[in-house]
Amino acid sequence: MLSSQIEGTESSLSELLRFEADALPGVPLNDVTEVSNYVAALQQGMHRLSAGFPLSNRLIREMHGVLLSRGRGAGKAPGEFRRTQNWIGGSRPGNARFVPPPPTEVAPCMGALEKWLHDKPERTPALLKAALAHVQFETIHPFLDGNGRLGRLLITLILVNVKVLSEPLLYLSLYFKQHRSTYYDLLDRVRTTGDWESWVGFFVDGVREAATGAVTTARRLAILVQDDRARLAGLKRLRASALQLHQALQKRPVASALILAGETGLSVPPVNKGLDGLIELGIVKEITGRRRDRMYRYTRYLDILNEGTEPL
Repeated sequence: MLSSQIEGTESSLSELLRFEADALPGVPLNDVTEVSNYVAALQQGMHRLSAGFPLSNRLIREMHGVLLSRGRGAGKAPGEFRRTQNWIGGSRPGNARFVPPPPTEVAPCMGALEKWLHDKPERTPALLKAALAHVQFETIHPFLDGNGRLGRLLITLILVNVKVLSEPLLYLSLYFKQHRSTYYDLLDRVRTTGDWESWVGFFVDGVREAATGAVTTARRLAILVQDDRARLAGLKRLRASALQLHQALQKRPVASALILAGETGLSVPPVNKGLDGLIELGIVKEITGRRRDRMYRYTRYLDILNEGTEPL
């Protein structure tokens, strides 16, 4: 179930990018681009790992290149370790909240991190490895931009690489966002006082919360899908095509009629008729207001996935 959700969300975002921002009320195109880049970077990492490529600095740079391929940060050396000094907070290093290592130390620091990820000098348990690697990556801050996004992706990638996850279904981004102040304070405490224990406790709490939330979401989606399928019985002649569309919308909860035709093997006319039936039942909503190139949203399905992601 969750694999289908992620696959569908990724595909839907790619389709959304084909439309101008003014055609998608409430969805700034820059935000969609950034999320799409994030998904593409994760896909790049997963593809490389599945092909036997090691979790390495080369892979991290590849993912960074995808992450900053367009939109925010595209002009800040995608895929390359920084060659100038950066800092966090403030207007200059002198008044910054934190100043990462100088550029001459980035490659050596990342080299040491890479060795440690490969259990040199000794093996580290999976969750502890992910927790400590995130802090080290964010402390090194090896890129001019995108360090936070890539550092969060690194957590998921590590857990997949060590076989704790079979699919990238655990994301701590929302937990970090909801506890942003604590997150930054604990990172600073590791750097200034060596308080690793508090950070690890916070991280493990986040893993527990994210995992519990994912299971709860999957169960709610399963109940919604079952209820909606039962409602399709009222469509009579359109029921067969509507059932196929409903199945496809679980993988692509935002899609065009053409995309859904490709997913189901139906021609466009019966897809349009089936979509009309789903709209009449309130299961699907057309979101562009156009006569052509229309996009459809599996409304309550996406609403469940979006819960808790509103701006704080």
